[in-house]
Amino acid sequence: MPNSTDLETRSLESTVAGFSALGDPIRLRILRVLEEGLRCVCELQERIDVAPNLLSYHLKVLRQAGLVEATRRGRWIDYGLCESGLRAVCRAVPGGE
Repeated sequence: MPNSTDLETRSLESTVAGFSALGDPIRLRILRVLEEGLRCVCELQERIDVAPNLLSYHLKVLRQAGLVEATRRGRWIDYGLCESGLRAVCRAVPGGE
């Protein structure tokens, strides 16, 4: 069973991953588009001018940081903001939330 120090360390690591993910302008643009609602990769590709493999990479980083969620819809995957992950990053900033 993890102790409180282990939980705090994991929480800090998760927060650092969130800040790291936010440190890239392409990923910030992705979040701005997703702020409007769920989007499939093809919709994101139309709005964000990067190669498809780079878009996939940036979405993976955002998912791993807990800032974006992916939902399968048939052949497509829809991406949306993960509100709890975004709130956690905001709470880590003094005066945030």
